Amino acid sequence: MNNELMFFMLSAVILVFSVLTVTTRKILRAAVYLLFVLVATAGLYFQLNYNFLAAVQLTVYAGGIVVLIIFSILLTSHISERAPIASAARAALAALVTVAGAILTLITVMQFTFRPAGIPPISPNVKNVGRALVSYGTDGYALPFEAISILLLAAMIGAIVVARKESNNQSTK
Repeated sequence: MNNELMFFMLSAVILVFSVLTVTTRKILRAAVYLLFVLVATAGLYFQLNYNFLAAVQLTVYAGGIVVLIIFSILLTSHISERAPIASAARAALAALVTVAGAILTLITVMQFTFRPAGIPPISPNVKNVGRALVSYGTDGYALPFEAISILLLAAMIGAIVVARKESNNQSTK
């Protein structure tokens, strides 16, 4: 009973703060709401006894990524800035795309068999997960992680350069 209650509480936190993250007009508040979502997700991982994944979730996402987002917000915009309100047409289009994405995700998950295809299953212990994360072989994930990290770094530098140019142009007018 306690596990079910904890699951529903963490799920409610994730749902509420996810909606708050995408609906708030203040960008710093959105980053803090995202932090709550990521911590609650780590709570779900702890509840499933995926302690390594929960620790990675807390360290990398809640600790690193959210701090990086908050620093980039503080460097590129004013705290009191508010995002503009979307028009009714854009809000309706966003809702339509969200529902279509949710339906597509549900259809894909329902049709997937969740069995390994042609490869023997490995036990999900820390050694095997660590080996898969740093391996460049067939079952390795090091190359995708490095490509994504370079892409994120380039996007962050680009955002800072664009924000700096806009603030410089506004100050000269």
